[in-house]
Parts: sequence; C-alpha cells; structure tokens
Amino acid sequence: MLAYHDDDWGTPVHGDAELFERLALEAFQAGLSWSTILNKREAFAAAFRGFEPRAVAAFSDADRARLMADAGIVRNGAKIDATIANARVALELAAEFGSLDAYFRSIVPPARPVPPDTVPGGLPDTTPVGDALSKDLKRRGMRFVGPTIVYSFMQSVGLVDDHMPGCFRYRG
Repeated sequence: MLAYHDDDWGTPVHGDAELFERLALEAFQAGLSWSTILNKREAFAAAFRGFEPRAVAAFSDADRARLMADAGIVRNGAKIDATIANARVALELAAEFGSLDAYFRSIVPPARPVPPDTVPGGLPDTTPVGDALSKDLKRRGMRFVGPTIVYSFMQSVGLVDDHMPGCFRYRG
C-alpha cells in the first residue's frame, strides 16, 4: 500500500489504457479492500490485455468465460461485464474528445491541494464535480461508476490532489 501511495496514487495519469485501468480497478474494488485489488493488479492487467480499451471492447463470450475462470482476478460477472461494456464507452469518449484524458479534464477542473488545515478523515467521499462526472459516465452507458468510485478514481489519477499536509507529496 505504501508503494502504491508513494509511486502511483495522486500522480497525474494521461494515457487511455492507464486511465481505463484505474477506473476498472476502482470498480472491481467496490465492496473489497484496496489491498486485495493491488495484490491482483498484475493478474488484472494480464487478464484484461493491459486494459487497452480497444482490446477489452472486443472481448467475446469466450473471453468472459476465461475471465470468470481466472483465479488471479476478482471473478465477479457483473464487474467483468461492466468492464467490457465500459471499454466500448471509453472508445466512444476517446473518439469524441480525442482521448479519455481530454474527456475527464473537460469536466474536472485542474487539481488544487487540500487546505493546509485539513485533518486525517477530513476528505470527502464524493464532491459535486465527482458527482457530475459519475452522472455523465452513467448517462453515456458506463456501469460501476457511482460517485464514490468516481471520486476514488479522480484521486488515484491526480484529477484531484488529496495528499494531506505532512505527506511528502503534499504541494500546499
């Protein structure tokens, strides 16, 4: 968990595959611990072909069966189906906006650090911007993109900067 925080969490991500991976992993995490997902991250990447949206969008029923049989990932049919369907929407977003990054940044304003007096436990689970992004993703046909999942995704990929005062990554 420490390496994830120090090396990944909150670091701006721009590539479509990386953004799609983080959104998919946040969806798979729902109801589970983040450490479970991190421990399976390499297996997820292999199973979902590096989270390249074009590859995942082309998954067949045989691919779904392969994923359901893969003990290295979370074998939840609803989340697997959502990831495949979400890849198709991700392709549509990239086509419309030029990239997933451009789409997300069209809705989410530039990240600002949390106020210096923020205390542990003082961060929200959702924000109005996260709620709006969640609503737009759902409108476009994505699943497992509720406000809490979307806000966690925004934190993960640096769309918001929720590093706390005292953290070496804090930019206050």
